[in-house]
Amino acid sequence: MSSPFQPALSHPMLPEASHDEMAQQLFVRDLKMWLGSEIEPLQGELARKLDPGATHNDRDAETFARLHEQPAFRSWAGTFRASQELMWEDVWHSVERQGDALDTLAQEATLGSLTLDPDFVPPAYLVDGHVHIMPGGYAFDAPGVRQGAMMDRGGAVYMLGRNGGFLNDGRGKTVLGHLYALYPDLQPKRILELGCGVGTSLVPVAQAFPEAETYGLDVGASMLRYAHARAGHMGAAIHFVQGDAEHAPFPDGDFDLVFSAALMHETSAEAIGQILAESRRLLRPGGVAIHLEVPSRYDSLDLWSQIRAQVERDYNNEPAWQAATSADYDALMRAAGFDDVAVGFQDAAWAPQPGQGGFGGESKGVFRSWFVASGRQRG
Repeated sequence: MSSPFQPALSHPMLPEASHDEMAQQLFVRDLKMWLGSEIEPLQGELARKLDPGATHNDRDAETFARLHEQPAFRSWAGTFRASQELMWEDVWHSVERQGDALDTLAQEATLGSLTLDPDFVPPAYLVDGHVHIMPGGYAFDAPGVRQGAMMDRGGAVYMLGRNGGFLNDGRGKTVLGHLYALYPDLQPKRILELGCGVGTSLVPVAQAFPEAETYGLDVGASMLRYAHARAGHMGAAIHFVQGDAEHAPFPDGDFDLVFSAALMHETSAEAIGQILAESRRLLRPGGVAIHLEVPSRYDSLDLWSQIRAQVERDYNNEPAWQAATSADYDALMRAAGFDDVAVGFQDAAWAPQPGQGGFGGESKGVFRSWFVASGRQRG
């Protein structure tokens, strides 16, 4: 398993950590692992004792409410949230120390382009609650590239290195794996990622199709300035645009491949269907949309895992975690007008190659597979 602290899995724009900063970040990583592996199972046992039974009309919500009457659960949930807050604080100190140097380095990146909208208004669900408790949230325009730098390094620590180390690119490679498995004929000339963040998933897709014109869309100016510099220093000529995935600023039929990577659970219940419909609008006839999400499917989870989804919603500012893991993507994709709809699980891909498979109806677990819904625009 890769570690978020392997120098080989890095890039020039990533903020470095001093000895003390590294110690702090390692402490947060270990705290998170301890909370998850040693303390969380005790919360699961407590939930089972408080279970009102399978015949209860709102079993998981009732158990969740009962858990909040227990000091042990409140302590665990509070520490879970505090570990996230501590992680961002530690990472921000490192970013701020290097902020001016990162801004200078960003100016040296000349590949691709960056288009910002000074009048852009981000969706309320991203303003009202900062996803993952990241200070300021995705849309905050911190000076220069600082917000993006914080998201990049913080994301690697948050994932505990399991999504591709410091490159954090496992989801993008899995999107490629799904494309190769189900749509091997597609050779996209224009590619768009909706909700691209700092480009961690977009860069490997752009590198796989170097002749394509590749775009990334997201809400935050600082985040996109960093994404543009990051991609440029990695040799990827990507065009980053500020905008909303529900109302993308591109004409109908503009792309051959539109994808998202773990975007839906950070939006809203209403936005999910709109984003799927928007992805179809953006596709040319014969084009493909691929939407990757966390591998949990709410209805198939045991009681504690369902409650864990509510913990993510309430203690980690994941506004649509339940909605995204409960949505009927097959019905939503067909309602949006897609053909050849495929819904299932794609094996995590670390070195995706044409001709590989790995798509099926069964999840192999977190970071081993990802839920994917995809389809074609037949025109």
